Amino acid sequence: MRLAFFISILLITCCSYTIAHRPAQAPHFTGSAAEASPDAQILEVFTDSTHIGVKGQCKIEIVKYTIYEDAYLLVKFYTRTGNSRWYLQDTYMYETTSLQSLEPDISDYNNDGFNDITVISATAARGANEVRRLFIYDRKYNCLISIVNAEDFPNMQYNPELDCIDAFLVYGASTTVFAHIAGDSLKIFAQVANTADSVFVYVTGKKGKDKLIYKGPGAGPYIRHSNFRRLKINGEQ
Repeated sequence: MRLAFFISILLITCCSYTIAHRPAQAPHFTGSAAEASPDAQILEVFTDSTHIGVKGQCKIEIVKYTIYEDAYLLVKFYTRTGNSRWYLQDTYMYETTSLQSLEPDISDYNNDGFNDITVISATAARGANEVRRLFIYDRKYNCLISIVNAEDFPNMQYNPELDCIDAFLVYGASTTVFAHIAGDSLKIFAQVANTADSVFVYVTGKKGKDKLIYKGPGAGPYIRHSNFRRLKINGEQ
């Protein structure tokens, strides 16, 4: 798959960052400063109960902390009915290599009318690649879904033109990747790759195989696109 090829180039040509899809084991810490062990240091805390999911009925708490020399993200999602007490619905814990602040972005990433959230979760050596974890609010089950491969999609954003998520990978050249949310994963369906003088458009089949559907002259190696069916540079009307 071409995305894996471009990611490998990105990681080989730069210092690699750690991707942790499984919850990290971090003992002696549950997220509260009062409950932290002497070895834990809280770096940043983010809380929201007015914008994510069903407004006023959902709450998220994110704690970035260290234990010894290892850093972690602890994500807790709560729900309630009316003015009842908060009920802990989901808990996620990840190791992180990010040197940046969380910089949370609460917005609708799947066009269902309910806000989701992303936070910076790793540091890529090439500064043009911002790596985030994505959490999608699921209204049907009133829960928060962690998208397990979100860190493979740097500079992600919601694409209203194609009703999908697109990402922008910067290495020696660049690739715009278009993906749909499927369960707890992002599934690629198209890519636009740019080199210094050429552009290549690929579509991805159900079995994950890429097919080249267009090759032509390009506008430069670092061009982000918002459409692959008719090539359109991001931001153009």
